[in-house]
Amino acid sequence: MATISADDVKRLRELTGAGVMDCKRALEEAHGSVDKAVAILKEKGIASAAKKAHRETSQGLIDAYIHAQGRIGVLVEVNCETDFVARTDTFKQLTHDIAMQIAGIPTTLAITEDQLPEGAEGPPEETVLMKQTFIKDSSKTIEQLVKEAIAQTGENIRIRRFARFQLGD
Repeated sequence: MATISADDVKRLRELTGAGVMDCKRALEEAHGSVDKAVAILKEKGIASAAKKAHRETSQGLIDAYIHAQGRIGVLVEVNCETDFVARTDTFKQLTHDIAMQIAGIPTTLAITEDQLPEGAEGPPEETVLMKQTFIKDSSKTIEQLVKEAIAQTGENIRIRRFARFQLGD
């Protein structure tokens, strides 16, 4: 078995935001490979996100994003379980990124497929927020972005609602 150094644990923790013991266990399971440990933590994080889906989310943030010199504006409400998590940089950045995503993709009609209005046209990858490719990182969807934040914060997170305004519409 490979020796796991404190620097390796620290590096993995900086990359993933996972807890110290979770990082140590993942590195042990990956025989010291940081890349494999990241993959292990992602898999475990997605599994833990599914377990948290039933938890109530009554705290959170509302974020405003203004784009194109004031021609497009978005308000989004993202909820979590506690006000402690709502005040973290991770949660604030997630909320802001989601608002930016909605501003950047005018075809966004709903958060999930079951919320699409009747007669909505276009593929889910364009009209459903959770199915869209994240505009800042095309290797993941908004759904994956939210699940990563759930794994990092240890709380259920859900996008509750949004409003998109465009000058002249």
